[in-house]
Amino acid sequence: MLCWRKLGRLFNPADSRPWPWMQEFAQCPTPFVLNDDVLRVYFACRPRRGADRQYVSHPGYVDLARDDLTRIVRVAQTPLLPGGDPGTFDEFGAMPGSVLREGSDVYLYYTGWTRMQSVPYTLAIGLAVSRDGGETFLRAGAGPVLGLSLDEPYFVTGPVVRIVDDQWIMWYLSCRRWLFGGGRPEPVYQIARAGSSDGIHWQRESAAVMPLLSENECQDILAPFFFAGKWHAIFAWRQPSTFLGGYRLGYAWSTDLINWQRDDAAVGIELSADGWDSQMMCYPQVIEVDGRILMFYCGNDFGREGFGVAELVADAPSAGGERCLP
Repeated sequence: MLCWRKLGRLFNPADSRPWPWMQEFAQCPTPFVLNDDVLRVYFACRPRRGADRQYVSHPGYVDLARDDLTRIVRVAQTPLLPGGDPGTFDEFGAMPGSVLREGSDVYLYYTGWTRMQSVPYTLAIGLAVSRDGGETFLRAGAGPVLGLSLDEPYFVTGPVVRIVDDQWIMWYLSCRRWLFGGGRPEPVYQIARAGSSDGIHWQRESAAVMPLLSENECQDILAPFFFAGKWHAIFAWRQPSTFLGGYRLGYAWSTDLINWQRDDAAVGIELSADGWDSQMMCYPQVIEVDGRILMFYCGNDFGREGFGVAELVADAPSAGGERCLP
């Protein structure tokens, strides 16, 4: 059983609302070791809604001191990327998913979204590249690196990329259908996998990675990490018709990064009794830094109140008295 110790909320743009484009939300917190002193967390934020009541989202970041994650060193003053051109997949927003180094470059995989008529939106996965260490980014192209296809006609989103044995692996979310009848269209999406040899050209490998608790279960970002001789993964999930408050964290383990054994009872973290993560936990991302395994995540209302972090604790007992990890 895993065991996580919550370290609290780290950033909430609503506390200061530093810039017009960063007024609320800090979604999809994506950690990246910037240098010896700073752990940068990329995220997506939003300005206040316009007169049309429609949102846009902008990618930004907050720099945290590596020796004290509660100390904010710097906050981005301008969005990392402007909105895409009219008609492109990321016209109305970009949300980070993975940031990693490729030689001297830094790759940012992100979800781009645009608005629709019969359903609220469609999504695809883009790539932006930084050649100055992660400070500024340019799109690799106007289109996505992973978009709609014959078997994935609705949307793909939530990319998490790892390089394992010189192979690029992307876990992403594949929309399987839209549900109607609950007052608003509701998407059903589940974890899928793609592979690549260069991080740019991707081949879909599987449209079903994680076992389902029900046919219309929705699964959120998969965050894999290696620990104690095997791979572990944290992900968020919800049952249908619980869109606004139903996300919880689940857990699975694997020895080959292909076959996953799901065991949500062993996730080792729950909703708080009150506060910013008392109703929802979603968008998990896991990083190992300075000998610590840290999980960044959002809380209530998809991160409207910011993001926080928890640390994996190997020697703490679970609530049931068992040891969390051998």
